[in-house]
Amino acid sequence: MTDANPTREDALRLLHEYTKGDGLRKHALAVEAAMIACAEKFGGDPVVWGITGLLHDFDYERFPEFPAHPTEGNRILKEHRYPEEIRTAILGHVPEMNVPRESTMARALFACDELSGLVMACALVRPNGLADLRSSSVRKKMKDKAFARGVSREHIVQGAQEAGIDLNDLIDLVIQALRDRSSDLLPDSRGE
Repeated sequence: MTDANPTREDALRLLHEYTKGDGLRKHALAVEAAMIACAEKFGGDPVVWGITGLLHDFDYERFPEFPAHPTEGNRILKEHRYPEEIRTAILGHVPEMNVPRESTMARALFACDELSGLVMACALVRPNGLADLRSSSVRKKMKDKAFARGVSREHIVQGAQEAGIDLNDLIDLVIQALRDRSSDLLPDSRGE
């Protein structure tokens, strides 16, 4: 891989090398799908944005504590010659890093990370998974602090604001992106 041409295959190999857990791998695939949808909406490069989503937490299983996550991941990505724009966006998705989210891609990653987790949590408790999930249902679950309590609602709202997109529109965008990849994300046929 060169600095200018990261590939999804390289990113998947790196993800699988550092992330063994199915849940975290599925989260990576969900954020990848959301980022590709955002790239299409905002005029970004879907390959680069997708790779950024795929790798945003690849180091988390080995380095779960801040600042090791995402600092160690950044070091590893630099060793593998991933472009600075990807590494900076990944650093910026952790607010405690205080890395400004200056690019649209960085703002989209921050917006999609927590929201993808919430959308997946909503899908997992529904009989039809993602198939009939609507933004109104996700908004209702956002108000229930006991549901998916590890998901920062504040980051979801802030992310949509930073990305310059209406929260309902962002939720709809993420739902559709995940619905299109539901066979990779949900057990059985719950996404169909």
